[in-house]
Amino acid sequence: MKKKLVVLTGAGISAESGIKTFRDSDGLWEGHNVMDVATPEGWQANPLLVLDFYNQRRRQLHEVQPNLGHLLLAELEKDFDVFIITQNVDNLHEKAGSTNILHLHGELLKVRSTEDENHILDWEDDLKLGHTDNNGHQLRPHIVWFGEDVPALQHALELTQQADIFAVIGTSLQVYPAAGLIEYANPQIPIFYIDPKPAQIPYLKNPVEIIPNVASIGVVLLKDKLTALFI
Repeated sequence: MKKKLVVLTGAGISAESGIKTFRDSDGLWEGHNVMDVATPEGWQANPLLVLDFYNQRRRQLHEVQPNLGHLLLAELEKDFDVFIITQNVDNLHEKAGSTNILHLHGELLKVRSTEDENHILDWEDDLKLGHTDNNGHQLRPHIVWFGEDVPALQHALELTQQADIFAVIGTSLQVYPAAGLIEYANPQIPIFYIDPKPAQIPYLKNPVEIIPNVASIGVVLLKDKLTALFI
């Protein structure tokens, strides 16, 4: 039976494909204050700005491609039962060929009703004021904004608890609740942490191996280590 490999990915893995992260620029995300474009208050104050911001991000997805980090995670499905929990809202894991992906913070290529959070639609074009659900309610980006609940969190916790191996790639482990997932891993299983500037995680009982590299290099090393240990 294949070992269950659960991977938590953050903005660092997509940064190599050209998608910028707000934490690299003092709270600015593509030149915008995150409070203006990633909070319910920002949406209420200026929905046109928020829609334009996510329309630009959505268009960008047509121009960027998965990098080696994404591609190798997909390849690992040949030998492992791989589940990816991602903080990213892009579709690069899907483009790379991974098949089990849980988006903690939503998806750029989906929108939802402002009145019914379970009314979710696939959406590839620009979203504008006047685009509504069947009941006439405005549609909004299907993004978990700061201050909102994380509906996928319980599923992510369950996946983490079931893991035989847990890996963290390209995240500062500073954004909660996602950063707390690692604490739910079985204390006996190995954890691999790939990041050029890894955070300190002294509170874990698990054997933790730090791979201080960007994802495209770190996942190559991870694949080699997993192959040597488990294949």
